[in-house]
Amino acid sequence: MFDISIIIINYNSSEYTINCIKSIVEHTSSQLSCQYIVVDNASEKASFKTLQTYINSIESNIPIELIRSNINTGFGGGNMIGVQKAKGNYLAFINNDTILESDCLLSLKSFMDERPDVGVCGPQSLTENRDLLPAFDHYASLGKELLGRKFLQLINPKKYPNRKSFYSSPQKIQFVAGSFIFFRAEDFNQVGGFDTNIFLYYEETDICKRLTKINKTAYLVPDTKYIHYHGASTNHSVIIKTELKISLLYVLKKHYGIIPFYILLTYLQIRYFFISIIKPKYWPLWYTLFLQAPLTRSIKHKQEIKSVI
Repeated sequence: MFDISIIIINYNSSEYTINCIKSIVEHTSSQLSCQYIVVDNASEKASFKTLQTYINSIESNIPIELIRSNINTGFGGGNMIGVQKAKGNYLAFINNDTILESDCLLSLKSFMDERPDVGVCGPQSLTENRDLLPAFDHYASLGKELLGRKFLQLINPKKYPNRKSFYSSPQKIQFVAGSFIFFRAEDFNQVGGFDTNIFLYYEETDICKRLTKINKTAYLVPDTKYIHYHGASTNHSVIIKTELKISLLYVLKKHYGIIPFYILLTYLQIRYFFISIIKPKYWPLWYTLFLQAPLTRSIKHKQEIKSVI
């Protein structure tokens, strides 16, 4: 049994993954027993081989395992592959495009050891220029999508704390950003882990929403920070934006029901119809919304099984 199981996904970005692992090893206290699990999500051969060579060179006293998936299973699916090997009391899901500059893991573990009511927490994220990068958000909801974050934060700052503020003490929040998310393994397992129906985006709001059903809260622990090269491992395109809307509508329907789902769907259909007239590249996104954003349109179903390396 380990104190913490650290799970990292690699997808065609081995250099980020290697630097991430190095930073964790360098800045994590020897007081902690950590297990490292790296899941390669069907990367190209060169990326995987680079990562494999590095991991094989790591000192034998660092327990690290590389798992190769022959199909890209996305964020939730990839992490759940890693969870099957996890033996830690806590689970740390860390994006490979992050760099630790302090002992985040000891700080998070110490905080949660003292707070059994907390099921998940995360440190403060920074950009590579050391500017604040929001490390939490408010639940995906009809109100948030139609009224916006700023309005919610204005009318109820206690329930919706400002994401773009630096905090000096732990802050109760709704969900932790998936770039660095730290769970008590018992709680994570009790709610079933990440929903693998979701390929990308909104996995955090979904699982943190489920944690509230077992009376577990989420917290930002701002006394420790990390660098996040935001979006470095994901290309921004209409395909990715389409995936985001599919996940959003799936999570909204799952947690709030059919009426909010159809209200938001109708709003998005109208909005992207007019956007598509001005920017025709958005027609595929509008068409997906016209079909009511089914999971069958997700890029999850377009992944090919790659041969074993």
